[in-house]
Amino acid sequence: MKTDSIFYRIFQSLPSTFFELINQPPSLTSAYQFSSVEVKQLAFRIDGVFLPNTPELPIYFAKVQFQPDKKIYSRLFAEIFNYLDKTELTNNWQGVVIFPNRSVETGDTERYTELLNSQRVTRVYLNELSSIPTSSIGIETVKLIIEPESTATTKAIEIVNSARKEILNATQQREIIQLIETILIYKLPRLSREEMGKMFGLSELKQTRFYQEVFAEGKEQGKEEGKLETIPQLWALGLSIEQIAQALGLDEQVVRQAVQPKS
Repeated sequence: MKTDSIFYRIFQSLPSTFFELINQPPSLTSAYQFSSVEVKQLAFRIDGVFLPNTPELPIYFAKVQFQPDKKIYSRLFAEIFNYLDKTELTNNWQGVVIFPNRSVETGDTERYTELLNSQRVTRVYLNELSSIPTSSIGIETVKLIIEPESTATTKAIEIVNSARKEILNATQQREIIQLIETILIYKLPRLSREEMGKMFGLSELKQTRFYQEVFAEGKEQGKEEGKLETIPQLWALGLSIEQIAQALGLDEQVVRQAVQPKS
């Protein structure tokens, strides 16, 4: 799963989630702008930066690390200090590293002990999020990333239902549903048509990024082989045989044969 891009989208759609992760008031969101920052001339890109709109608040540097990496901290601090050197901002700073669990944290810490043991750096372990006294949609979406496959679908349905009830802004609601859909596609690539249908109506599915990418790929692919490969994906999204045939310009019988279970 491309967790860095998933978190980038979560922090864009629900930036309050970041502050909940580090036990800070979600209301801080209004004082920050989130973005991904590249340090020019050095080819460094920091996963996420929360820039405050006042000099009294610190800059937050967020790093998502889901694979063991012995150089995680040397890179992190190199990126942070190079950014601070190049910027005109005078704000203080804090680093936040997000791990799925403690076993992934394999980076060399001996040379950075003082920083890691100070208030400069916060390390978040997603499998320990139950200690956070909140059940916000943002936190639940983050926890879905490491949810066991056996319960991921049920949890996703709960989050989608909560989003429909609690998020009144239609655009933001759609973004959250897209996020959940993307996480499930990564976690459960063989998710059944029926299971997907429980979470997303056809009209909502047509708005999701996955649907649009799959549809565009099948429509633009001129070879019949490419269209045939696209059929199972559209079928999993809940489209009927007639809809798939119309979208891809294929005979309905061809589509019907493609979705039949292999004996």
